Amino acid sequence: MPSAIEVRKVPIHSVADASELTKLIDDGVIAADRVFAIIGKTEGNGGVNDYTRIIADRAFREALVAKGADPEQVKGVPIVWSGGTDGVISPHATIFATTDVPEDDPSRDELRLTAGFAMSEPLLPEEIGYTAMIEKVAAGVKVAMERAGITDPADVHYVQTKTPLLTIHTIRDAKSRGKAVWTEHTHESMDLSNGATGLGIAVALGEIDMPTDADVMHNRELYSSVASCSSGVELDQAQIVVVGNATGVGGRYRIGHSVMKDALDADGIWEAIRSAGLDLPERPRTSDLDGRLVNVFLKCEASQDGTVRGRRNAMLDDSDVHWHRQIKACVGGVTAAVTGDPAVFVSVSAAHQGPEGGGPVAAIVDLG
Repeated sequence: MPSAIEVRKVPIHSVADASELTKLIDDGVIAADRVFAIIGKTEGNGGVNDYTRIIADRAFREALVAKGADPEQVKGVPIVWSGGTDGVISPHATIFATTDVPEDDPSRDELRLTAGFAMSEPLLPEEIGYTAMIEKVAAGVKVAMERAGITDPADVHYVQTKTPLLTIHTIRDAKSRGKAVWTEHTHESMDLSNGATGLGIAVALGEIDMPTDADVMHNRELYSSVASCSSGVELDQAQIVVVGNATGVGGRYRIGHSVMKDALDADGIWEAIRSAGLDLPERPRTSDLDGRLVNVFLKCEASQDGTVRGRRNAMLDDSDVHWHRQIKACVGGVTAAVTGDPAVFVSVSAAHQGPEGGGPVAAIVDLG
């Protein structure tokens, strides 16, 4: 049975800052050698060349090593950075670490937060966007789920991944071997990698049957309600963190999920918080959270029909500011209005992750 989990959200004061992680360790809240995952937002452009993700990754790994964690162990810690803090979104990191709970603690009899990690088999550039990628991601999700001690897919509420996208170098590599790639537009490959990964998660959890190559990025009725997929240049495998609830682990925290039906669906965020176990009034307000919300994790997407609730917008036609940045800022504002805290994990490019024009929402709460 996996260990209980301690989870804390910390601000990032500059691109290379990990001081708040260090403070948690110095204060005895977590131990450096028990940190097993970090998920956060960095302040870069969120694009293919967003190297703030690499800078932050290095800073946090170096902080763990400086505080006594084994360097080899730290190399294997999944650290998923989503670049781009458009609008009011504030750079931050959510730290997951194992902790100890007495054997007779009553929380062990209830559903409490658990997580598992896995890496897929290597993903070749010619596999990105095709069923080969979907199959490899699905296999990895099942491994991570087993490591989390989760047997029922219904207890999985959040699957955070990081996968490779296509770069000029990897496209050239595929061509040198006589292989074709789904797209030669590197920025488009971000949406593609995320979308195919979302389908892999949905297959692993039984949300959908195995799709065809033709379904990828085209049949938007196929999606996962718990997938949160990011992609970047820093790896060549799918890095998978499955987060859910299980009995027997104990601890203070629980996770729940829902979906935003569109970019303005604040009720979807509240429903995720309720799903995690907080008792809220019918029409909740931020003050009802009473400091018990650790963080929310969302994916968002501009609706392909160019509207929100029947009103036309110009995001998809804007040649000055890419729609990735516009929808992220919009949903970030809606989310911060609910939570009262701009340090929220809002990530763009949600193809096959939640309904068209909306996206999944996961919420972690402290039950005390």
